[in-house]
Amino acid sequence: MTITITSAQDVDKAVSLTTQALRDVAHLDWSAPAAGLEWSCYDTAVHVAGDFTAYAAQLTGRATGAYVPFEITADPGTTPDGLVEIITATGGLLSAAVRAARPGDRAWHPYGTAGADGFAAMGIVETLLHTHDILGGLGVHGWEACPELSAQVLDRLFPHVPRGDDAWRTLLWATGRGELPGLPRQTAWRWYADPLQAEGMTLCEISPLVAADLSSGGTGGFAWAEGGPADGTRIGAGHAVKAREAGTYRPGWGAYALVRTGDRRAIGAMGFHAAPDAGGVAEIGYDLVPSARGRGHATEALKTLTAWAFAHPGFTELRAMVAEDNAPSRGVVRRAGFEETGSEDGQVRYAVRAPRD
Repeated sequence: MTITITSAQDVDKAVSLTTQALRDVAHLDWSAPAAGLEWSCYDTAVHVAGDFTAYAAQLTGRATGAYVPFEITADPGTTPDGLVEIITATGGLLSAAVRAARPGDRAWHPYGTAGADGFAAMGIVETLLHTHDILGGLGVHGWEACPELSAQVLDRLFPHVPRGDDAWRTLLWATGRGELPGLPRQTAWRWYADPLQAEGMTLCEISPLVAADLSSGGTGGFAWAEGGPADGTRIGAGHAVKAREAGTYRPGWGAYALVRTGDRRAIGAMGFHAAPDAGGVAEIGYDLVPSARGRGHATEALKTLTAWAFAHPGFTELRAMVAEDNAPSRGVVRRAGFEETGSEDGQVRYAVRAPRD
């Protein structure tokens, strides 16, 4: 998959579109709720400014584990015109941070570690979508963002979303704000700033929010191939929800949706049953929809997640349990480098260990 590079100029263009649209409605009452949100239009505008500033700070501070701890607020009595000024200024901060970032600079975000192009795309998503929300809350409907910008951020942050002819409409659907023919409305969604890449697939982490939607019968924000999501995917998602509730969830060490690059359809899930134990050992499992089996997808995904796991210091062994009579799955683990280590109760144990120095 080719990653679209989003630039400071793109941030500038998005901020200009936002401020032009919001100036036209600055005479209205911004205490009204923004469309589809619990925030008022006023608070939503402050939120946009806060995101711009936070993303700029992540880049300049190269924060690696959390957001830089500060908050942006508007002075009491700030008018809608003043809020537009704040958005203009803070959008400029993000643009400047993107321009100043070095090629190797990366920073943390809960939806994936990213460099300057990723944070630029995140800022564009925030301002375009929340402009739509504010305008809708003020009774102004039909505003459309730039199709080129919409297509760029879809390519950069939404590798799991099927493409249509209307990029803006697709972005609204991807974020739970609209409809697309043949696809259910989104009940949970997120973007993916740093998904894992395998041959012919993108691996998108099923985070607790997504897992909760999947385990309760939703789509998790994915467009599924026929027959999906399978029961095993929903059960695995439920384990992630329970781990989050128990305080044992560790980002990355859960399940991943397997999304075909060609049509951006989710074809199954693969992931770790839990974070590694004290000895650096974890177990992995997977399932695919029937139509996607026998094409090498599981093998390629397993190779990718195995390499990801062993890139973590202290990780020593990855295990898998496969039914004795499941010859295709046994072939998958063998092709991914696993070796048989024993059997019990109709299950064969496999493992791959860290190479010795």
